[in-house]
Amino acid sequence: MNIHILYEDNHLLMVEKPVNVPVQKDQSNDEDFLTILKEDIKIRYQKPGNVYLGLVHRLDRPVGGVMVFAKTSKAASRLSDTIRKNELDKTYLAVVRGVPSPAEEWVDFLWKDRRHNIVTVSSKNNSKAKKAVLDYQLLASDKGLSLVKINLHTGRPHQIRVQFASRGYPLYGDQKYGKKVNKPGQQIALWSHELRLNHPVRKEEISAVSFPPNQFPWSNWKALLTKEREVE
Repeated sequence: MNIHILYEDNHLLMVEKPVNVPVQKDQSNDEDFLTILKEDIKIRYQKPGNVYLGLVHRLDRPVGGVMVFAKTSKAASRLSDTIRKNELDKTYLAVVRGVPSPAEEWVDFLWKDRRHNIVTVSSKNNSKAKKAVLDYQLLASDKGLSLVKINLHTGRPHQIRVQFASRGYPLYGDQKYGKKVNKPGQQIALWSHELRLNHPVRKEEISAVSFPPNQFPWSNWKALLTKEREVE
């Protein structure tokens, strides 16, 4: 695998996760990203024995883009604390079906059925439901599809997918929450675009940016995404 490293020092590794690769071992037994990265570090730095790499957050298997890993236990602990306090700024790009309003903030309470791995919008009175908040900006629309930029304020399972689908704007290619309008085999159009955080040791702000591949439906907005890339 050609690993795209976006930032690395003695404490952190920020890297672009490929689509359809599980972050960690799952029931499929497919090669997972965490193991791949550990092996890469072992080879690049000629490290004997086991390599430490802390997994502090996740992306759904079909989703690609920026992830951050901790290279020391101290960094892992501090990063986990950052995430718990919602101080890790996460921005996503997505292609959704339909044309939502130009910009909105959405607040929902989401409940996860762990047995079936399905998340639904629930009542705030449901003690098992967790508050989910995001805001988005509509960047462009074309032929019934829209490109949106999303700031994720909470990191609930399947949050973006569920919040958009529940309002009639399922993500392109989402086989779980948009199966009525998406065809089998379509790749979900959701991308972890940018992560911003205070460095757990140096205390300065750092960020890493990643862009989706030039494939449909992202290619509908090749010029716009190219311009965004140049600005970044």
